[in-house]
Amino acid sequence: MNASNNPTIPTKDYSFVRTQLLERQEIAFLDVREEGPHAEEHPLFAANFPLSRVEIDAYAKLPRRDVVIVTIDDGEGFAELAAQRLIALGYTDVSVFAGGIRGWEAAGGELFRDVNVPSKAFGELVESKRHTPSLSAEEVKQRIDANEDMVVLDVRRFDEYNTMSIPTGINVPGAELVLRVKEIAPNPNTQIIVNCAGRTRSILGTQSLINAGIPNPVHALRNGTIGWKLAGQVLDVGQTRRFAEVSSETAAEATARARSVADQAKVKRAQLNDVRQWQQQSERTSYFFDTRTPEEYEAGHLPGFRSAPGGQLVQETEMVVPVRGARIVLADPSGVRADMAASWLAQMAWDVYVVDGITASDLTERGAWQNPLPLLPKVDFIDVTSLVELQRSNTEVLVIDFSTHAFYVRGHIPGAWFALRSELAQAMKSIPKADHYVLTSTPPELAIFAAAEMQQHSGKPISVLQGGNTAWVKAGNALEKGETHLASPARDRYKRPYEGTNIDPAAMQAYLDWEFGLVAQLGKDGTHHFWVL
Repeated sequence: MNASNNPTIPTKDYSFVRTQLLERQEIAFLDVREEGPHAEEHPLFAANFPLSRVEIDAYAKLPRRDVVIVTIDDGEGFAELAAQRLIALGYTDVSVFAGGIRGWEAAGGELFRDVNVPSKAFGELVESKRHTPSLSAEEVKQRIDANEDMVVLDVRRFDEYNTMSIPTGINVPGAELVLRVKEIAPNPNTQIIVNCAGRTRSILGTQSLINAGIPNPVHALRNGTIGWKLAGQVLDVGQTRRFAEVSSETAAEATARARSVADQAKVKRAQLNDVRQWQQQSERTSYFFDTRTPEEYEAGHLPGFRSAPGGQLVQETEMVVPVRGARIVLADPSGVRADMAASWLAQMAWDVYVVDGITASDLTERGAWQNPLPLLPKVDFIDVTSLVELQRSNTEVLVIDFSTHAFYVRGHIPGAWFALRSELAQAMKSIPKADHYVLTSTPPELAIFAAAEMQQHSGKPISVLQGGNTAWVKAGNALEKGETHLASPARDRYKRPYEGTNIDPAAMQAYLDWEFGLVAQLGKDGTHHFWVL
């Protein structure tokens, strides 16, 4: 399917998108393929926004209904389908990029591979400009073995750290560094090593401590856990060392340091009255994030703010902020996490504000963030008990799971088949014929939105499991693990070369070589507006 065949959806070209980026006008340039193909090649600011999740993600990630939206694919027809779904959700300025990925390339546009590329390219730019100090894996190993006065701080998410970590490493996610470091290394002579899996978060974490004027000697672990593995050294697994709470004196000092960095980066300030006004504003896209830990967020946060721990927000900005040119508003009562994250976002040319004057009484919302969803389509639901009874009868019932591949492998209803909604027509060629199909997913809404398409492709009765996989587990039923019935390839998530402990050394080295080349690619692209403090 091609957008040119449907006169109701306009097209936009390279000149239009590039002009929006150069003039810092709002644009949601959306690569609507699955993450795997997206990671193979895409324009720098084409945020991954898979067709299969459009209804799930739209209202949270595209809060302004009249924002300029341009969808792009590689000729599969996904861009037009996504545009149609966005229009049906109430978006009024939706276009398809003419010619897709090949059209971008033919017009002279630069194509980037991997994921979170704007942040990774920015990290490489920072190192090239500031010459961020680093030590090799061999040097750090020698110092650990010699029991030198040194601490290793792992700035990744806890789950990444828990999977594999540098020996002696303590988990301190990036935005927490300036707040926590003095309690961890009170002696100013203690050597601090900052690591992540590859390069970006360790570079920015190291430079954060330097920018904040921390007195200790600070170095990044060059190339992170990838470099450690390539050096033939052994990683720990299952570690749980984490930062502790800090004293009021330490917090006050960290607040002053972080505010100084934010001011140097020209971070803008906001008050709660500004926030309330922006939350009602329709002519500008604004995102509201709480940069503290998820535990702090759930204990109490500002109304309308989404949990986005600062280090990951900087690393994965386009995953939650696909509208380039939007306003980003950060909240943290201590100020430290918000100011440090904002200092980097400002250098990445985002219009970023930190909310001042937040008190405990302002944190009136509790619990996890709730994803805003459109009105759910009407479907025929089936409860867990009825599904079990059907499976025990002679009825040919088949369960189709529309979760991500990662969720499916982790555990699914026994006998269920995995299918990508975006590739359902192809998946049906592998899915066995049945008299009755029951759809499930995590979250359950994915299956609800897929039901109409499944009905069209199968021509059979379709039910959706009430509550999805979560309800199945809550009812005490067992799960099956592994890649048992794949009707679609695992295309919905790109396997990062730094994930897990059994990665091909050649793939790890190729990843590092790619990162080293990002600064040159930034120069060729020319749309980023990045600058370095």
